[in-house]
Amino acid sequence: MSRFRTRVRPGAEAPAAGNGAAHRYENRLLLILFLAFGFVFFDRQALPFLAPFISKDFHLSNTELGTLSGVLALTWALSGLVAGRLSDKLGRRKPILIAAVLLFSCFSAAGGLMTGFLGLLVARALMGVAEGAVLPLAQSLMVEASRESRRGLNMGLLQGSSAGLMGGILAPPAVVWLAELHGWRTALFVTIVPGLLIAAWIATSVREVPPGGRIHVATADAEAVPETTAAPKPSVREVLGHRNIVLCMAVACCYLTWFIVIVTFTPTYLLTVKGFSPSTMSAVMTCLGAGWVLWGFLTPAVSDRIGRKPTMIAFSATAALCPLAMVYVTDPVVLGLVVVLTYTGLGCFTLFMATIPAETVPRAALATALGLVMGVGELAGGFLAPMIAGRASDVWGLQTAMFMSAGGAVAVVLFSLGLRETAPRVLRRRAERAAVAVGSGAMVTGAAE
Repeated sequence: MSRFRTRVRPGAEAPAAGNGAAHRYENRLLLILFLAFGFVFFDRQALPFLAPFISKDFHLSNTELGTLSGVLALTWALSGLVAGRLSDKLGRRKPILIAAVLLFSCFSAAGGLMTGFLGLLVARALMGVAEGAVLPLAQSLMVEASRESRRGLNMGLLQGSSAGLMGGILAPPAVVWLAELHGWRTALFVTIVPGLLIAAWIATSVREVPPGGRIHVATADAEAVPETTAAPKPSVREVLGHRNIVLCMAVACCYLTWFIVIVTFTPTYLLTVKGFSPSTMSAVMTCLGAGWVLWGFLTPAVSDRIGRKPTMIAFSATAALCPLAMVYVTDPVVLGLVVVLTYTGLGCFTLFMATIPAETVPRAALATALGLVMGVGELAGGFLAPMIAGRASDVWGLQTAMFMSAGGAVAVVLFSLGLRETAPRVLRRRAERAAVAVGSGAMVTGAAE
């Protein structure tokens, strides 16, 4: 893999870092992609919150609810794998991103037209096809426009905080309120409007190449440099030759299990097992969203300073407590506080799905790597896990899904122990300490002689 390495002087920052136009574009791009991916999760999260209302019409079992969540994850995964590789081959992100945003908005609204479980299943599958392309393309665009000092923060805001704000905080009260007043179909119909507006904004404001040129970290021990020549197109096998990529794929399978299972079954669990009212349920789910937003940017920012690996280990161990709190904490106010403090896992998503891969592979393989991590994770944790959890819950009770979610986070801790550190600041500190140690050793040897 040595041919992928790019060396520059220690501590160098990309030239774009001192360019005012590049800074303004970086901020504008962050806002656009923040809203784009945020509405992806608004649409994705709408179904679990609407499940109690839809069940009155369609009489959904837990297995069917898990299947609706799983089929979206399946098509999301396949789409992410294909879109990432396709964009790397074409060298284009923007046209695919615009098409994806337009289509996921239309397919989300189409769910409101369906008259049975099978129709809703098809609509969710098509929605996943469109949504799966958004994240690898958005993160590829963002990492190329981000300064080293803001890379982790930008990617955390784009993926973690945006999804938390739109899908975790705004979606629960908004869709429950609309469903109670106007029916669950209306709640799905309105999702088309923001998507159309965001697609138009992407078309007019996003560039394929940011001001100052593309910026990319080729390997964990290289610094950011502007891309000036066409990069080779590494194969999938070469991408999988990086240990971090394989481990991130395993982490994605387990973390998607933790996340998808908890968000799919918690609304129904709180209503049917805990006996909460719809408004109390949506309030607790909003607390999940608050934790999602909070940790979505704090976790990557912390990792910029202490390292990706220790952050993954510590925050994943904390995340395992969140689904357990759903089972053992009975007071809704206390439960809301606990889940805000323990819903730390969503901040880690940015690390294993974007930041660590971006700091591991060359730019020419970036979207491919992101698509692989997201795709494999969605296939196992997003597609299979909710269906297994739904079937298990029909047999042994809904608390089974919560225990399964906690187990996914524990498995993440174990896989994270094998990660290689990629945070530039941490690697630079290590190199400086090593240089000091070598210099001190040389001085001692000289004195002895």
